[in-house]
Amino acid sequence: MGYRVVVAGATGNVGREMLNILAEREFPISDLAALASSRSQGEEVELGDTGRTVKVQNIEHFDPTGWDIALFAIGSDATRIHAPRFAAAGCTVIDNSSLYRMEPDVPLIVPEVNPDAIDGYKARNIIANPNCSTAQMVVALKPLHDFATIRRVVVSTYQSVSGAGKQGMDELFEQSRNIFVGDPAEPKKFTKQIAFNVIPHIDSFLDDGSTKEEWKMVVETKKILDPKVKVVATCVRVPVFVGHSEAIHIEFENDISAADAQRLLREAPGIMLVDKREDGGYVTPIECVGEFATYVSRVREDPTVENGIALWCVSDNLRKGAALNAVQIAELLGRRHLKKG
Repeated sequence: MGYRVVVAGATGNVGREMLNILAEREFPISDLAALASSRSQGEEVELGDTGRTVKVQNIEHFDPTGWDIALFAIGSDATRIHAPRFAAAGCTVIDNSSLYRMEPDVPLIVPEVNPDAIDGYKARNIIANPNCSTAQMVVALKPLHDFATIRRVVVSTYQSVSGAGKQGMDELFEQSRNIFVGDPAEPKKFTKQIAFNVIPHIDSFLDDGSTKEEWKMVVETKKILDPKVKVVATCVRVPVFVGHSEAIHIEFENDISAADAQRLLREAPGIMLVDKREDGGYVTPIECVGEFATYVSRVREDPTVENGIALWCVSDNLRKGAALNAVQIAELLGRRHLKKG
């Protein structure tokens, strides 16, 4: 007994991670289809470490009728074409692109934060997965907000190049190699050299001087957590292959101590608190790769505001920021709404 599951974008970084996580979490699958563009048709992808391989089909020619869940990791342009087609055929789409996130009749879900919102999925038969940097942040904010009510969040992100896809990872590798051998390190994917550098620019610029990535963190946090929360973000690309980090400063309406915050985070679902306040007593991106948890360290009181807490938050962006959250949404959907075939 299980669900008929589609992974669209199965040959990309996030799509492959979706397949890994479906296997790792033993998601009940009765039938699996792997889809991609015509360029990848006929390739084989692996379902994690199960030994099972699936031949990639062309999404253009795939009939979604009779399939239960489709995990989309194909970008906004292709999603605009295929998500309505899948949804109309009765296959619920869980979309990793930004296309539907702010649509009022499409739930934007982080299961540890707003699981009840999934009940509205039937309006479009589409569920949105949030931005990678938003997802890990709201997991950390949720237990604190429930306890003391967040008024304002100031966040600076340190986002890995895998957030820009395979091209971003290749550029960091090639530039690093070129620098060591004395060859030019010209930027192609990024606006400036990423190797041994940081770039305070992710996505396009908006009229107010912020970037679209920063805007996403603001509006998505409001939709997922609470529309009253004020958020300001500075999003920075750093020369790390996988794993996003965030320095988060939070102002609350009510009293909260560092000890309160540590206790709440220690007990919260999806969070691993590693906060030893000693050399190495914190988590860095390289340690979170391949892990499910959102890691929190450096929890301390912020003396510059009344009722302030500062913390450090790290997560594998290909997992909690994308593939894991999508699979968790599928699990939630199954528990609340879908029957196994």
